[in-house]
Amino acid sequence: MITEPELDGEWDDGRPAGTVEADAPPEPERGRARPWGRARPWGRALGGALLASALWAGALTAQNRFADASPRLAYRFSDNLCKEAPLTALSNALATLERDAPSFGEGPALDWAYCSYSTDWSGEGTAFGVRLLVEMHKKTDPQAEFAAGPGLTPEVNRGAEQLESVPGLGERAVLADSTTGLGPRLQVLDGGTVFTLSVEWWGEGGEAEPDQVAMKAAMIEDVRALMTTLRKG
Repeated sequence: MITEPELDGEWDDGRPAGTVEADAPPEPERGRARPWGRARPWGRALGGALLASALWAGALTAQNRFADASPRLAYRFSDNLCKEAPLTALSNALATLERDAPSFGEGPALDWAYCSYSTDWSGEGTAFGVRLLVEMHKKTDPQAEFAAGPGLTPEVNRGAEQLESVPGLGERAVLADSTTGLGPRLQVLDGGTVFTLSVEWWGEGGEAEPDQVAMKAAMIEDVRALMTTLRKG
């Protein structure tokens, strides 16, 4: 059988052609051992190609992980939330709500839109104030912080809150009742977007407490209608 010539040795021009010394392989020349760092040209090229391939694969994996971590927004942005959300159910349950001028902001990580509502108050009876905020998270999933903050009234101590899950509304929905007498707050998480709706009331004298069961049902109905209005496609 014809064997391949040694890659590390040199051709012996003095040896007759066709002769193979199988019984006594020639001893390697002293002092000719190749250092580890001196690879053949084809070896260097192959190693470089493998390294470049590994780096490219790593970059794609990191890019895909970053892309997968970003929420996929299911709702469109609105710069006039007051127009998009008339809060018809709350107006019917409480009193006619007047919409104030909307505000909004857009950024690389978060887009938000806000609107406040109130009823006319002449100093008698009960007046209502309503706040609505829509936050669209474009970089991080808001799941971990959902319903953990003070909501739309960070300057007011709401005290301990009793949380009630609302089934069938978005990915998660929570109704919070404050122990300090403030009104309920509804928060809904769905499609990378957080919807927050809160109601407060005040008055003079011994006005009757509003029907909070009807109020909460109206809040859920109005947020559901807004989600339908803003949903993409």
